[in-house]
Amino acid sequence: MAKSHAGNYWTTRIRPKTGWFDIDLKDLWHYRDLIAMLVKRDFTLIYKQTILGPAWVIIQPLLNTLIFTVVFGNIAGLPTDGMPRFLFYMGGNIAWQFFANCLTQTSNTFITNRNLFGKVYFPRLCVPISTVVSQLIHFFVQFALFAGFVIYYALQPHSAVKPNLNLILMTPLMLVQLGMLGLGFGVIVSSMTTKYRDLSLLVSFGVHLWMYATPVIYPASMIAEKYPNLLGLYMLNPMTPLIELFRSAYLGTSCYYMNYYWLSILVTVLVFILGVILFSRVEKTFMDTV
Repeated sequence: MAKSHAGNYWTTRIRPKTGWFDIDLKDLWHYRDLIAMLVKRDFTLIYKQTILGPAWVIIQPLLNTLIFTVVFGNIAGLPTDGMPRFLFYMGGNIAWQFFANCLTQTSNTFITNRNLFGKVYFPRLCVPISTVVSQLIHFFVQFALFAGFVIYYALQPHSAVKPNLNLILMTPLMLVQLGMLGLGFGVIVSSMTTKYRDLSLLVSFGVHLWMYATPVIYPASMIAEKYPNLLGLYMLNPMTPLIELFRSAYLGTSCYYMNYYWLSILVTVLVFILGVILFSRVEKTFMDTV
């Protein structure tokens, strides 16, 4: 904080930023109250004028899980590594939806908030961060429901569900990675849509295709058995070892690949850094193109 000639103290210093990584972490921390307000705004907008309100947080994963169980489990007969189908699909679904929602909702950051960005200054990264926090709250509610089913199935006689405590302890790391990966890809797309609006139309379609390339509705062991030569390429998808590890932690499935998981973390960090760099560059001039 600088001092003026009149003896008063300046409250704000305006200076040009031209570096590639112009993210002021202290500035983000100072605006933590704004992030909390944006999280509250997100909840209000999502459930405004809905009959069931926040109950949709629970209803949606249950409906998706039932559909996956009937279509892919009963009709298509896809394997589930010996796990109860409902539990297998629910575990993959809640982890995937957390990532997918972070990606799709942050991908429209500049487009949906251009009026707000053009009126007042605040660190633009607050908006996508608030989106991830909102989705994390949704995930915790769904995870509590999932944990209840895991306990129920695990207590059944001769149950195949055997949670792995050592892997469960890695849950915070898995959640951070899911959030970072969704945020990274989301802000990359958001930065590019300021010039190429077509990308915003392709995001939802692309995320659905990505889900089928990830072991959400089938186990990775099926790929290992049928296409062993493609397993290495398949594991380059950063979500693949992550979903497998999540299931292994809470269901006790044996098909997880720790070596590929560390590679997944490396890809996540690189995507996140690239996304933040692009975001920090585009936020300076996006009002000229949006």
